[in-house]
Amino acid sequence: MRKIGLGLLILVLLATAFRVGQRIGSGDAGDADLAQQSTIAWTCSMHPHIQLPEFGQCPVCFMDLIPVTESSGEAPESATLELTSSAAALAEIETRPVRRAFAAAEVRLVGRVAYAESRYRKITSWVAGRLDTLFVATTGEMVEAGEPMVLLYSPELLSTQTELLSAAAAVKEAGGTDLMNGTAARTLRAVRDRLRQWGLTAAQVEAIELSGEPTHHVSILAPISGVVVAKDAIEGTYVATGADLYTLADLSRVWVELEAFESDLPFLRKGQSASFTLEALPGRTLTGEVVFIDPVLDRRTRTATVRLEADNHRGELKPGLFVKATIEAFLDAEGIPVLETDEAQAPLIVPATAPLQTGRRAVVYVREPGDVPRFTGREVVLGPRAGDHYLVVSGLAEGEWVVVAGNFKIDSALQIQARPSMMNPVAETATPAEVVSDRYAHPPAGPKPSEAFLSSIAPVVDAYLAFQLALSGDDLEAAKQAARALGSTVDAVIISESDDEAVAAWTTAAGHMTGSLTTYANAKDLATIRASFDPFTDAFWAVLSRFQETGDSHDDRTLRLFHCPMFGDGADWIQTATSAANPYFGASMLRCGSQTDSLSFVAGATR
Repeated sequence: MRKIGLGLLILVLLATAFRVGQRIGSGDAGDADLAQQSTIAWTCSMHPHIQLPEFGQCPVCFMDLIPVTESSGEAPESATLELTSSAAALAEIETRPVRRAFAAAEVRLVGRVAYAESRYRKITSWVAGRLDTLFVATTGEMVEAGEPMVLLYSPELLSTQTELLSAAAAVKEAGGTDLMNGTAARTLRAVRDRLRQWGLTAAQVEAIELSGEPTHHVSILAPISGVVVAKDAIEGTYVATGADLYTLADLSRVWVELEAFESDLPFLRKGQSASFTLEALPGRTLTGEVVFIDPVLDRRTRTATVRLEADNHRGELKPGLFVKATIEAFLDAEGIPVLETDEAQAPLIVPATAPLQTGRRAVVYVREPGDVPRFTGREVVLGPRAGDHYLVVSGLAEGEWVVVAGNFKIDSALQIQARPSMMNPVAETATPAEVVSDRYAHPPAGPKPSEAFLSSIAPVVDAYLAFQLALSGDDLEAAKQAARALGSTVDAVIISESDDEAVAAWTTAAGHMTGSLTTYANAKDLATIRASFDPFTDAFWAVLSRFQETGDSHDDRTLRLFHCPMFGDGADWIQTATSAANPYFGASMLRCGSQTDSLSFVAGATR
């Protein structure tokens, strides 16, 4: 019922726009004026590209057609709509200027507190010996720099201490030539250096010399202050040179490791300030600085690690805590994040409500100069969205006024008059069979992947088709069951490093598909599943198109790509039947949709 209500609402808007469009250049023309206008064609309010000479039903969705009357204003190929002042007020059209300014984009990321690897220290045994006493017996203990950790007995250290004392005595008693005195001093320095290389500090060596007696045990000291995060030492064991005893971590500063998706990366750069919160510290907002952005994307999760460094002198940030972070980014005219805003680098921006987007195209309606409300549709190239604004790459100039409210009504009026609009870049009369979208033009075919890879795609196709049928049949349980099967077949796809093209294409597609599969598993209604079915389809169709082949087979079947313009900004699905079976609306608008592309599927490969 919710989908039916949406369709009815859109019909009302289209009807209103149609009435507004009839007032072009006619002041406040009433019903009598409308009656005098002649009908030149019949169209569908949901599929404006359908233009028929007589009244009937839409061949795509079977709704009653509505009349297209002669317009006294613009030519049929024009994308300009002229309204009277009262008509513009009735349509509640609002405009804003195109301007140069820095728009703030908030990037929200999640991650965890981690140890700072640069503040890690390993304590090892630099000489073989026996661990007679452990002063730190458990992990998690705090230690200070210079604090004894282990009491070690080592025969090598004992004999070297004896050499030290002998060399020190020889230096004191030297009374011979300069050569003899120099030899004694060099021997003493060599023994001291050897002891320091075995982990004794200069103070410990000096204490042995002052006592005049070798010590049977030597203490191994903590090199830094920190927390014992690993303990390998066991009291009473004999350890070899280089054996790990403890691992210390200085937690006065920690890392916050966040995961950024591909769409987040344009807004991130080193040096940015970030704020973050933790459930362990409710009501507190902490800050850190971006010190690292991983140059390599994880092929499994399709994310890159973004690392913050944060102060932790109070010890509140414990490694492993869950973090929610926000990074405020400003982009310059080239779409590059800047740390300081210079007005000379400010980009061209428009409010986010100005563009009407179809997925591949963005159309903005510009108010023409003059006293008469006159609006022209213009295709623009947009940069990333920054908060409540879009960056403009091309198509608009500073100072122009764009429609930010009521643009859908203007576009609807143009659609009903079969003139260029958001959904129809070129005004033309066509039957459904003649309207073929170029949204998914086939990419050049790559090298043929292995047979194992191509064969393992076949179960994915079968599972997808079962999933699509369950959605078009409004069967939630069947859809969830098919989604589980689809997830299993996606995981079972066989790729090897020799399939370079297959690996690159499939891992990219699977990254997008996996996100949708997670949504399906936790869905409690069909609306949740349908919301993520389009990106799954986009990714799957892209990989099928990439490995198309030529050839004939007796068991081939055609996979058809259909498009529904009424779901979101437009959505696609794949099926084998020639008549639309819409998975986004089910029985409420089962036949809404038209075929835009096709592939022949041959025993696990596409051609």
